[in-house]
Amino acid sequence: YLHSHADRNVYPSAGVLFVHVLEREYFKGEFPPYPKAGDSSNDPITFNTNLKGYPDRPGWLRYIQRTPHSDGVLYGSPTAEHVGKPTIIEITAYNKRTFETARHNLVINIMSTEEFPLPYQAEFFIKNMNVEEMLASEVLGDFLGAVKNVWQPERLNAINITSALDRGGRVPLPINDLKEGVYVMVGADVQFSSCLREVETPQNQLRCSQEMEPVISCDKKFRAQFHIDWCKISLVDITKVVAVHSNRPDPGTGVLPDIGEYNPPSESLKSRDYFTDFLITLAVPSAVALVLFIILAYSMCCRREGVIQLVHHSSIQKSTKELRSMSKNREIAWPLSTLPVFHPVSGEVVPPLHPDNYETTSMPLMQTQTIQMKKHQRVGRRQPLTSLPVRL
Repeated sequence: YLHSHADRNVYPSAGVLFVHVLEREYFKGEFPPYPKAGDSSNDPITFNTNLKGYPDRPGWLRYIQRTPHSDGVLYGSPTAEHVGKPTIIEITAYNKRTFETARHNLVINIMSTEEFPLPYQAEFFIKNMNVEEMLASEVLGDFLGAVKNVWQPERLNAINITSALDRGGRVPLPINDLKEGVYVMVGADVQFSSCLREVETPQNQLRCSQEMEPVISCDKKFRAQFHIDWCKISLVDITKVVAVHSNRPDPGTGVLPDIGEYNPPSESLKSRDYFTDFLITLAVPSAVALVLFIILAYSMCCRREGVIQLVHHSSIQKSTKELRSMSKNREIAWPLSTLPVFHPVSGEVVPPLHPDNYETTSMPLMQTQTIQMKKHQRVGRRQPLTSLPVRL
């Protein structure tokens, strides 16, 4: 089931941080309560936000909700080009217990301010805060109070807040209650104070290059609640910034105009002739390769130097074949360990084993002699005792 609420109107100022909290209590009345009284606050509710008629939000507007049991927050910094153009955001709440939805529209009417833009802008990186913690009104107020105490401006506004994850940061490890960090940009109407300028000194720049904390005199005014990375502070004077493109370039033929319908090109387009591309990519390289082959064949077969090289190569191949055939038929020299041995019993000379093929020569020498001796021992046992010499 889908329940609709009446539209809500908000009036943020251009160039000033806009924060709108999507309270779960505001939508709980549209969902049936728990059977037990007092348990309705535990309903898991998530929100989906999008520009009316589009699947996503405007580029300047962000949304965050950590868990289904916490409130969602819309935040961002509208620019001067959005002034006078009402922005309708569709907010849909999903109850994950009952699977029901509720919807209402948030109409953002961006107003212009005379003090926009503030000329001097400083961006701080706070290491011990998450973006939803910094968006809380009391925490943001404490930070602006500390900055105002250090800077001493007449007008001071929070311009934008960005999570470190949106700047390429990594999700912190779930130990020691580490935070992801948040960038906070503020603007003022006076020059930067000497304390903020201390980070630009050569000594502090050297410490930052060595990944050491710089020495800032006013850091103690933030340290009690906010841990600022002074090496990542950015000080910008927009009065001295040179605009790269003052006017928007004219769109080409492939860009869809802002007003009107898209007219596709006519179907009666001329077909493209690819014969010239074929000649350039295939025919020309093939012709060059053929010419080079003819030149090489002429140099090797028709020139005297080429013929000499071919004859020399042929003679080398013939000599190699002769050497290989001679090496196969040569007689293998027998080592001294295979010379004839005497039988210890019969006294006969045991000839060495001369195999006919080359493969049997791989048999170990001691194994060959053992075989020969066993053979003659069997022969000696068959001889009569009278054949042995008798000493008187």
